[in-house]
Amino acid sequence: MPALTPAQAISAYIHAKDGNRPHLLRTAFIEDVSLQMVVQTDAIDFPPTVEGVGAVADVLVSRFNLSYENIYTLCLCAAPDVDRARAFSSDWLVAMTEKGSGVVRLGHGRYDWSFEPATGQVRSLRITIARMERFSPEHQDAVLGWVGALPYPWCETHAARQRAPAWVREQLPVLG
Repeated sequence: MPALTPAQAISAYIHAKDGNRPHLLRTAFIEDVSLQMVVQTDAIDFPPTVEGVGAVADVLVSRFNLSYENIYTLCLCAAPDVDRARAFSSDWLVAMTEKGSGVVRLGHGRYDWSFEPATGQVRSLRITIARMERFSPEHQDAVLGWVGALPYPWCETHAARQRAPAWVREQLPVLG
């Protein structure tokens, strides 16, 4: 397999998580990848550390997709244009619905990636969840219509802000 660029590795992760495709993480991550979760809200729960691609796939893809659907994760920046990087950081935005209830979830935080120089795969990932808001199911069409029309998975903050419903911009400081 040819070495990945940071953009390819990150895109593979997002497509795996959002699309419930855990097998894609084997492309994006090295076998002994390290995941650190910094959760700054009580609205969602994750273990603080996870080791190994199988365990990460279980936590971030398989189990996550048991509870959520219609998942859109956006890196709030342009895709990195480097072929090789040791590290990359970006803010992120997620929109999703809870299975069963239809409750809309909107959250944001930060990704801090480090890459394996030889393969370009992710060596470690730190996910900070700064905020996770819940909205009634009646907002589902507006939110999914908004995020579904944005460039995916790379969307500059100003583009997300510009197209966001006013009430979303008020609730999420990252879009303010």
